[in-house]
Amino acid sequence: MRHARAPSGKRLASTQKTTGNKILAGLSASDFALLQAGLSAIDLPVRRQLEIRNRKIEHVYFLKSGLASVVVSAGAHQSIEVGIIGSEGMTGLALLLESDRAMHETFIQSAGHGWRITADGLRLAMNKSMTLHRQLLRYAYTLFTQLEFTALANGRYNTEERLARWLLMADDRADGGAINLTHEFLGIMLGARRPAVTNALNEFQKRGVLKTQRGSISVQDREALEASANGSYGGAETEYRRLFGEAP
Repeated sequence: MRHARAPSGKRLASTQKTTGNKILAGLSASDFALLQAGLSAIDLPVRRQLEIRNRKIEHVYFLKSGLASVVVSAGAHQSIEVGIIGSEGMTGLALLLESDRAMHETFIQSAGHGWRITADGLRLAMNKSMTLHRQLLRYAYTLFTQLEFTALANGRYNTEERLARWLLMADDRADGGAINLTHEFLGIMLGARRPAVTNALNEFQKRGVLKTQRGSISVQDREALEASANGSYGGAETEYRRLFGEAP
């Protein structure tokens, strides 16, 4: 299913079930109503920054389509992706935990659309409803679980296995479409050299697991890709499914 384009800044006119975001769709009607008046539709082009390291969070984003990367950096050439967010999730988790800023960056790596609300608007809504705050914290827990498995993958798995895991996670959030990004970007996300990523992609293509074109990757054999992940994929996804009743 493809999502219709929503002009940036347009106030939310969709019903709760057609927002395209699983968190918003899963809220009670009363909790969704607390957010609805403050939600605005927004375009999310590639490289748009949603959170900036050690800077106050001004808006929280609920993705409808596209893909966002959560990246930790210790310098210009010391960055690695630790998590990804799609239509199953949201940004601004620091606000849920009584902070006003994050120590990571979050930016769009595959263009899409979404909804945003001001940080103050979200705080006000959470102050009015413990059930809303609790449900958002449940999502925060699942993202932290994803980050834990990313640490495991980065520390114990090789480039091909980490690439397989990442592509499976991206495929979960691609809504049946291609995954749009470059080999260089993938290398940065995985903390691997570009030639190693290119070699792994070429090997997957030879085996019929993937179809790659310039800036685009399509999963052809998901079962084989899961086998190539060698156990690095599935733990966080199972936990999300347990808490929300569906896959990310």
